[in-house]
Order: sequence, then C-alpha cells, then structure tokens
Amino acid sequence: MIAIALALLAAVLVYLALLTALWFGQERLLFYPVPLDPARVLATEPDVHERLFEVDGARLSALELRLPDPDGVVFFLHGNAGNLQSWFTNADFYRRANYDLVMLDYRGYGKSSGRIESEAQLLSDVQAVWAQVAPRYEGRRVVFYGRSLGTALAAALAVQQQPDLTILASPYRSMAAMARQHYPWVPSALLRYPLSTEEHLARVRGPVLLLHGDRDELIPLAHSQALLETAPQGRLEVVAGAGHNDLQDFESYLQAVRAALPGRR
Repeated sequence: MIAIALALLAAVLVYLALLTALWFGQERLLFYPVPLDPARVLATEPDVHERLFEVDGARLSALELRLPDPDGVVFFLHGNAGNLQSWFTNADFYRRANYDLVMLDYRGYGKSSGRIESEAQLLSDVQAVWAQVAPRYEGRRVVFYGRSLGTALAAALAVQQQPDLTILASPYRSMAAMARQHYPWVPSALLRYPLSTEEHLARVRGPVLLLHGDRDELIPLAHSQALLETAPQGRLEVVAGAGHNDLQDFESYLQAVRAALPGRR
C-alpha cells in the first residue's frame, strides 16, 4: 500500500510540475517567432514601404503596400510562426484588387523588438498599430484579415471597429478548444491566452468570411463550422484539398477573397 501511495504521489507531483511548466512556458508553445537582422531590407518594391510603429515598450515592424488610389485597406494579422519575410508574399493579388495591404510583425518576430508577455499586450499592440494606420483610410473600405493565430486578434479588433469585412482564414474557436484537442489533460483554467475567436465573432455585426482547408489537421474544419454558428453574417468557404499552411496556394481561396472584397464606397 505504501508503494502504491508513493507511486500515486510521484505521479501527482510530476503532473503538477508539468502544469507549472506549462503555466510559465505557454509563450514557447504558442509563438514561434523568427527574428531578423534590423539591417535586413524587407521592402524591395517601389510601392511597398517598411515602417516601424511605436507601441508601449516596443517598436513593431510592418510592411505597407500603398497604391495611388485604393478602394480600401486589408489589415492583415498573420500566424504564429515566421515573420514578414515569409508572410508578405501576395502583394500582386492586392494590387489587382486595388487594395492596400498592411501587415505587422508581433513582438519578437522579424525586426520587431520586445517579446509577447500576455494576451492583453498582444491585443493592445494590434489596436495601437491600427489606430496609427486608420486615419489614412477614412472614407475607404476597411477589411480585417486574420490567419490562424491572428484570427482571434482580427475578430477582437473587429468588435471594436466594425469593419466592412472580416476575413478569418484557418480560424480556431479558442485556445481552450485547441487545448482540449491537442492537450486534453490540461485544465482550461491554466491557459493565460484564451484567444476566444468565437466570443468576439458573436459581436461582429458586419460580413464575415471564414476560409478553411478540408485537410487541415492542425486546426480542423470543425472549428470554422462551429464559428459559422456564432457569426450573425458569416459565410464559410471550404477549400477542397487545402491543409493548414497551403491555403493561399488554391485558386478557390483566391477567388473567394477576391469576390468578398467590397468595392469603392
């Protein structure tokens, strides 16, 4: 009996140690930034401009496609890995659509300084950058676009700003739902980054386009199907054959985005 009790105690201690490590190490599980040399030139085309945005305690790197007379702007919040060098690759698509494109790197990504420490900080950074971008597009169309990790951030910003269109590509319901899928042994109360896309999406009044590959194994299609139920003006486009990282390579995805972008006011 003593041996069994000791074994149970050891198991409990190991479990508690794992939970403690998870509590303090969530950033390493959620965020995979790839830093860049500050001297690296990211803007290599004449209508693409590199910009640094001042936020509380950091400077965030961004790229902006600026057209002569755009119909509007797509404010793009990317996924949890890489940096602008790997994400800002589709400028021609937005040129043809006559939309400016603004994309930022989160703290610690690319040439952005600092590091991510909380969900509140992450959301505050996104809000601060948009507040500096928004005046240029007064009277023009505004589209918030979130990809993977960025979908919860885009949905949260859309609640505040109520844009003309919100696009969520490969979205997840919440980090709690993701944890139940990948780490069912982790109590949801332990999550310091709830990132609840579904909670925000229910309060977005304008059109919402959900895009999801039917072969996405990281964030299954069921997440978008559940989100569709919460979006008052939501529409789901299932991209046949697409996984999580190759969605943008499919013509049906491009057609859906192109058709959804609203025309000039």
